Amino acid sequence: MARWTQDAAKRQVGWRVDNPQSVQEKVEAIHDLASDEKVAARVATDFLRRPAVAFRAASDDTARHLFNKAQNDRWRQAEDEEPVPGGQESPVAPVMRHLDRTIEFLDLIGACHKFLAATGRPVPQMHGRRLSEDERELIEKNVTRVRATCAWIETALDSGHLDMDAELTRLLRGEGP
Repeated sequence: MARWTQDAAKRQVGWRVDNPQSVQEKVEAIHDLASDEKVAARVATDFLRRPAVAFRAASDDTARHLFNKAQNDRWRQAEDEEPVPGGQESPVAPVMRHLDRTIEFLDLIGACHKFLAATGRPVPQMHGRRLSEDERELIEKNVTRVRATCAWIETALDSGHLDMDAELTRLLRGEGP
């Protein structure tokens, strides 16, 4: 005879359960517990110390990009805030700055290469296929986002201005032109 439990009833109505079972329930429970930034940072740090977790996190392009950006921001902040003892810079500092720039360069070249490789396969496969209006509109919207990103990259290269304006940020989030 099947009996209802509190968790089964909560699942039925879409509430959070007391004893999470599924992956999604466990993730939601962790998010609830880590809603505070200090707790979330500590948990993320602890989880990234697991090689398999770090590997999977590094497979997520957005997570990897944000981590790299945070790491670079942290290094720049440390350079700005910490006076060099005795006025002398560590002999390793110029090498690290060069390495940072090389990594950033390679990340950008890699992103461009991934885009070219990823689009080089499906576009020729569309030969002779008619797209619906919705499909065409979605592709055009994403092409607009790609063009805006390329223009931003070119502006950054030409001017050194790296910040996105509010309009570009909204466009890249998919919030429309």
